[in-house]
Amino acid sequence: MPEKLLRIGELSRRIGVPVESLRAWERRYGLLAPSRTPGGFRLYGEDDVARVLAMRANLDRGLSAAEAARLALAEAVNEASPAPVRDAGELVAALDRFDEVGAQSAFDRLLATLTLEVVLRDVLVPYLHELGERWERGDASVAQEHFASNVVRGRLMALARGWDRGSGPRALLACAERELHDLPLLGFGLVLRGQGWRIGYLGADTPVASVVEAAEAMGPDAVVVSGTVAGVFDPIVTRLREVTVHAPLYVSGAAATQQVAERAHGTLLDHDLVTAAETLARRRP
Repeated sequence: MPEKLLRIGELSRRIGVPVESLRAWERRYGLLAPSRTPGGFRLYGEDDVARVLAMRANLDRGLSAAEAARLALAEAVNEASPAPVRDAGELVAALDRFDEVGAQSAFDRLLATLTLEVVLRDVLVPYLHELGERWERGDASVAQEHFASNVVRGRLMALARGWDRGSGPRALLACAERELHDLPLLGFGLVLRGQGWRIGYLGADTPVASVVEAAEAMGPDAVVVSGTVAGVFDPIVTRLREVTVHAPLYVSGAAATQQVAERAHGTLLDHDLVTAAETLARRRP
């Protein structure tokens, strides 16, 4: 018997979740995977129903929306198809053995089955964090860390091509002075671009004076300065106030705290790059 497919309004009535929530969960977390009619209407199946029910149950347990979605997707993958889990494992293994061809193939498969937001949050960020910890313990070499970072950076930069085109609001992104880890900021920019923003990107280890210069020239709607290394904001925090003359300032990354944000006369964004980008996107001018 053919599977019964539902329009989003029918799905909402069936499971008691507002349409607005369903759309947000689909957009932010890739929770739903609808098919489309020739006319472009989304149709949802039983797998979508199961993921939404799991999401709602996880929320009822007191989990955050991001964690609830992550668990719901993991449950669905384990029950329905091991492919994304296998592809994530193959990506990690390929990067560890310096196999760029294998890593790119695994990347392709992941992006074909999961949203970019899910790949960033659930695959790339955890892997890079774990790789950094292995390097600190001596279980991974400098060569492995550099190889993996450069492969991931190359892929993200390819996805970022032309990300300043369009007519949406513009964000200027930069890493703090002495901050060399720009991959979280790259991922943040890609998620924000997916929300309709244009991106101006200055990258790693950007002097405050350069951020101010670019902000004055570009007139962005927001400036985001990222830092992951503890204490990286300390020498520049008061100088960051100069940025606020030209645009609202946001600080992000593991080194950003509420105290840093207040001293810089800025706003703190969540450490989760996907959540941080979605938070800024909601403040669209």
